[in-house]
Amino acid sequence: MDTVDLELDRLISRRASQDRRQDPDELEPGYVESVRRFNARVRAENRAAWSEYHRGQAERLRRNLEALIARHEAEAEKLMETNEQRRPA
Repeated sequence: MDTVDLELDRLISRRASQDRRQDPDELEPGYVESVRRFNARVRAENRAAWSEYHRGQAERLRRNLEALIARHEAEAEKLMETNEQRRPA
C-alpha cells in the first residue's frame, strides 16, 4: 500500500470510531425529550398540512365535477330538445 492508501484507511478508521461515540448533546438532561417533542410537533404540523391539502383538493375536484356534470346534463337536454323539434307531428 502506498502512503495515500494508508492515510485514507487511517481517516476512515478514525471517522468510524467517532461515529460510535455518543453525541455529547445526548448526555444533556432533557435532550432526548426535547428531540421527541420536536419530532412530535413536526409530525403534527405535517399531518395538518396534508389534511388541509386533501380537503382543498377534494373541494376543487367537487367544483370541477359538479360543473362537468351540469355541462353534460345541459348537452343531453339540448340533444333531447333538438330531437323533439325534428319529430314530425
